Amino acid sequence: MTEDLQERGREGMARIVREHPFFADLKEEYCDLVCGCAKNVRFEVGEYILREGEPANEFYLIREGRAALEINAPGRTGITFQTVGPGEVVGVSWLVPPYRWTYDARAVERVRAISLDAECLRGKCDDDPALGYDMMTRFVPILVQRLQATRLQLLDVYGRDG
Repeated sequence: MTEDLQERGREGMARIVREHPFFADLKEEYCDLVCGCAKNVRFEVGEYILREGEPANEFYLIREGRAALEINAPGRTGITFQTVGPGEVVGVSWLVPPYRWTYDARAVERVRAISLDAECLRGKCDDDPALGYDMMTRFVPILVQRLQATRLQLLDVYGRDG
């Protein structure tokens, strides 16, 4: 009976991962590998999902709710440079050594997400370079988009005239 429940749990996780826009068109064999690193998580309003400087040990596929991505500046409260919601991803620093978060993410609504263990997935990417390439092609557009969002936020905060 326990094995049957575990199998249904794996099937449910695979369905959730496949339905998330970030993993659209993910090959079946990669879905199995990714799901081996995944679990459901929840964050309440105001709870931090990740904190700048802490180890980047996971990333999150947002299923429900919204999270503010914030940068910190001396003498100022956190500056939200982007708000993400269902279908989006929180956490890209797990890909790049030294694997530390470079911003905060805080739930502004109750967040339900899939957490993916970064060490687990990095190991699988090392073992299967094609999976690693697939992950990079999914994350690079997010990195570029977040950099652009931060740039625009800085222009808004500090003005265009210097």
